[in-house]
Amino acid sequence: MGPPTMTDYPIVNALGALDNPNAERSASAAGHLTQTSDQLTIDARTLADAHASGLTAVNITLGYTIGDQPPYEHTLHEIEVWNNLIAEHPDDLVKVLLADDIPAAKRDGRIGVIYGFQNAVAVGDDLARIDTFAKMGVRVIQLTYNQANHIGDGSMTPQNRGLTEFGHDVVRALNDARIMVDLSHSGERTCLDTIRVSREPVSINHTGCRALTDLPRNKTDEELRLVAESGGFVGIYFMPFLNPTGHARAADVVAHIEHAVNVCGEDHVGIGTDGPVTAIDDLDAYRGKLAEQVALRKSAGVGAAGERADTFPFVVDLRGTDQFFTLIRLLEQRGHSSDRIEKILGRNFIDYAARIWAN
Repeated sequence: MGPPTMTDYPIVNALGALDNPNAERSASAAGHLTQTSDQLTIDARTLADAHASGLTAVNITLGYTIGDQPPYEHTLHEIEVWNNLIAEHPDDLVKVLLADDIPAAKRDGRIGVIYGFQNAVAVGDDLARIDTFAKMGVRVIQLTYNQANHIGDGSMTPQNRGLTEFGHDVVRALNDARIMVDLSHSGERTCLDTIRVSREPVSINHTGCRALTDLPRNKTDEELRLVAESGGFVGIYFMPFLNPTGHARAADVVAHIEHAVNVCGEDHVGIGTDGPVTAIDDLDAYRGKLAEQVALRKSAGVGAAGERADTFPFVVDLRGTDQFFTLIRLLEQRGHSSDRIEKILGRNFIDYAARIWAN
């Protein structure tokens, strides 16, 4: 039996999207402060590209993250939207509730969809909502976005105050509900506090390494190491924050993955691209929409250091249907074993999920 081929790897995107950004509805939303699930385009190209990329499962962002919507009500609506989307495409999509659902999706030729939040503000002051979300299929909850909320401080909060008293209760309730506690976008003290408080391993599903690029959205070696020591998971994103110029390339993704492996060990590192599989076709036209969005995010106080109108929020030479296969080839060229590459591309996330989600 020979070495595994690229299509043998389970590919799990710990934070990504399913969307065709070239479709009219999605393209028009690109300049908005946020894109709601109603504005996504799950069309034939979206699904064909996801299959062609080798994607096995993806943790999508649904629910309230930022904006003027009522957090709890908007989140319930978004869950309903995604339930309907999956029901409309039963041959292509399946809702992931257990770790075993991910390899099952691969066997069945479907894409596993993991329900996740990028802000826990929809919990409000009612911890019972966490159990409600769990029963509705939510499997990942990120505590904060870039700004502070009533749970803790985000990465762009200068006070860096850590978890609030209520935040401690939220973490414990997430543990009880067997929901992943995601510390992406969190401030450093919030991250360290949560690692200490959580009874279960925690994750940072989409980040970079601050030792390589000193920006707030990236995590320090201490944070990375402690997440790994807890039995947790770290996903490296395909974002501009991987290079001090903001113009990140595939080589930067590889460098951050390698640094994370050196700090965390090869059993705790994966990928969380923070983007869709389908590439934007007309980058020149997109630049105008990007400038609008960056300005809106800055005005609303939700942007991150390193976001600029002249830096794409993705890695230009690591996008589209070849993005995962290109990454595999680059890792192979760097001398990484097929076993390690399989772990990074998806096996580590599946193993971490098995430690968290109830059977």
